[in-house]
Amino acid sequence: MGHNDTALWLALKLVPRLAIHRKVSLVEQHGLAQLFQLSQTQLLASGLNKPQASAISSPDWQRISDIISASDNANSQIIVFSDPAYPKLLSQIYDPPLVLWLKGDKALLNTDQIAIVGSRSATHAGREYASQLAQELSNRLTITSGLALGIDAAAHQGALQASGNTIAVIATGIDKIYPARHKLLARNLLDKGGAIVSEFLPGTVAKPGHFPRRNRIISGLSLGTVVVEAEIKSGSLVTAKSALEQNREVFAVPGSPLNPMAKGCHQLIKQGAKLIDCSADIIEELVISDSSGHVIQADEKIVKSHQQGLLNDALLASVDYEITPVDIVVSRSKLPTDEVLTRLTMLELSGLVSAVPGGYLRLHRG
Repeated sequence: MGHNDTALWLALKLVPRLAIHRKVSLVEQHGLAQLFQLSQTQLLASGLNKPQASAISSPDWQRISDIISASDNANSQIIVFSDPAYPKLLSQIYDPPLVLWLKGDKALLNTDQIAIVGSRSATHAGREYASQLAQELSNRLTITSGLALGIDAAAHQGALQASGNTIAVIATGIDKIYPARHKLLARNLLDKGGAIVSEFLPGTVAKPGHFPRRNRIISGLSLGTVVVEAEIKSGSLVTAKSALEQNREVFAVPGSPLNPMAKGCHQLIKQGAKLIDCSADIIEELVISDSSGHVIQADEKIVKSHQQGLLNDALLASVDYEITPVDIVVSRSKLPTDEVLTRLTMLELSGLVSAVPGGYLRLHRG
């Protein structure tokens, strides 16, 4: 009897004590359907042990059917590694999850994303800054985080306040929310077009070992990871380490040397993470897609802004020598907000304006 790709990927996920990269390699070598047609002898010859070979030659189809039913009961979608909706960036990491469970808009998985993470015990100022950063970045990027207390929650909330997109990656089954006090945040996130993602089977409860696995997905989905506040030993630094291993950008927000929540960020900066104090610092480092889907880099955007100098001059004229809020610049220039933010970034790179709390300042030429 034949089985569809979802059932086969679930069967492969359930193979015990076999590293994900080995499972992917087996599929690349044999093909998904063909792998499950190999004999026990052939599987043993490929280096698998007896329990692993048995799990492929004789999968527990009843358990797999129960998992699919539990997913349906949780109103979630199953997205397998070969699905066109599977996030392309995530597929490039060393150990991509073979199966994802998702609630919400699956199209968000393949949008340009930035991860914002930090301490669960964040200061009030840290939470405020994470929220502000998410609001500003959500104009161009989907905000991805872990639905945890502190910085994660502030990042999700900031994106929602700006009517932006946000993805929560959780360390439980898709039918569980941890911490429980974030059930309302999770519902609000879904109601406003966001998404919740998990690699864990429905019904799975939170365990300490799940969070590092969750963190690699947060960084794996994202072009870069921003750490707002973190202690020296924290999950946020695990996420940053994952980002570095995945060859993604890492950004860190500095703080007072007297603030223990800033020590992890300072350590990251010493190790080569980019120090940032505004959203423009992040945008200029990333490779992101323009509105037509064409991928452009920061230096290309600079060239484009010079080619369209008239528009930039008009925008510059909309910025005062006193703090000018972005909404005022939008109103004066009559340009879309996302275009205004991009052009303000270019003007800042050219030394013509400066991003400050509350908006932008026009700088004197020469």
